[in-house]
Amino acid sequence: MFQKVFGETNEADSAKKAPPASTELPMQSALRPEGMVARNTELKVFLHEKLLGMLNLGVLDKVTRDDLGRQLAPLIRDLLSSENIALNNSEYNQIVTEVLDEVLGLGPLEPFLKDPTVSDILVNTYRQVYVERSGRLEPTPAHFKDERHLMRIIQKIVGAVGRRVDESQPWVDARLADGSRVNVLVPPCAVDGPLLSIRKFSKTPLTVAKLVELGTIDRRIALVLEVVARSRLNVLISGGTGSGKTTLLNAMSSFVSNRERIITIEDTAELQLQQTHVGRMESRPPNLENAGEVSQRDLLRNALRMRPDRIIVGEVRGAEVLDMLQAMNTGHDGSMTTVHANSPRDALTRLEHMVGMTGIEIPVRSLRSQMASALNLVVQVQRLSDGRRRVVSVQEITGTEGDTMTMQELFRFERQGLDAAGNVVGHHVPTGIRPKFVQKAEENGVQIPPDLFRMDGKA
Repeated sequence: MFQKVFGETNEADSAKKAPPASTELPMQSALRPEGMVARNTELKVFLHEKLLGMLNLGVLDKVTRDDLGRQLAPLIRDLLSSENIALNNSEYNQIVTEVLDEVLGLGPLEPFLKDPTVSDILVNTYRQVYVERSGRLEPTPAHFKDERHLMRIIQKIVGAVGRRVDESQPWVDARLADGSRVNVLVPPCAVDGPLLSIRKFSKTPLTVAKLVELGTIDRRIALVLEVVARSRLNVLISGGTGSGKTTLLNAMSSFVSNRERIITIEDTAELQLQQTHVGRMESRPPNLENAGEVSQRDLLRNALRMRPDRIIVGEVRGAEVLDMLQAMNTGHDGSMTTVHANSPRDALTRLEHMVGMTGIEIPVRSLRSQMASALNLVVQVQRLSDGRRRVVSVQEITGTEGDTMTMQELFRFERQGLDAAGNVVGHHVPTGIRPKFVQKAEENGVQIPPDLFRMDGKA
């Protein structure tokens, strides 16, 4: 195995490739005791660069981390000895771990990728790394050696999915092997240096019961969402960036029967449906020759020919919204999607603007009538000042009056202030309005408790 990873390397070869002993290392000033984090960063990058010439990179993906660690350990010890660098056992083991992260993973970011409490990783140039935990951003001591070090990690990410990022193509959306979403922006568009953000892919998606426990929704709203899903009503989930739209969409999808065929369409695959009969689609950006693009609209049109019972679009962003509305109006009941908006009314306005992106002239009254016929429920989610996600409004679309779409609010989140820790205090309350979809739910055999929408009902 040693020869497989390191070619025909033997001890003599290692000695030849190891740097000669010297009185002053190029990074010796950084190795003086000025902080363990900076010291380890310099040292692991130095070791990684030395080891690159010895590694057989073509077989790294076939070697386990433990096997590679056993083979790297003596070489690292030799390199440290040749440079007169003394480390205790704890420091040595830490360096071996971090070098493995450099070789096999994403370097300084690897510990955060393994940390289940971290939901987002945000890199602001090579000097600064922030993470989000429980909805709140916090700085970390992690950093990269320099801009070249950060760019090497970025190229590893985008290269793994056959993409590139440089001055001619300064931004890219990609996906890690575990499904985490990645966005990269590099100079000249990134003024101070490369920017990297990673939205981690949850290995265990949140269930409706967990959302109730976290306070995102209460028991009554959870029951309403179950009624809506089982009754095959069309749902639009609205909210800002990072407000939990996809999380709620995942949770709602758990109520869909296993007997139904579901087609999902996304720009970057995030949905984690638990049903057995699911067809997943993902759009594709143009290639280096600016050809080969496959848009969400292309996928949606193709999905209509695949006999779906329900279509779930991860997020509508453009002209595909017209095809989505037509699908909802032509027998694909129970479809769901999300949209970026600050309120339910804004969400409907955004859909109108997206229809305008198709270039098709549709009278306002006709368009709004079609939207009111296609959509049944708008659920507004929001990330509050304490970082927690809440469903702040549940509204039913009841039809049109002239040129205006009519809506009625069923539940809302009432805020009562902040506690001593800065957390938002409040609770969900029903408005007392009994929705029109109750009749359709009962026709589908879904029973609704008579006090579910009463203002004095208990959650």
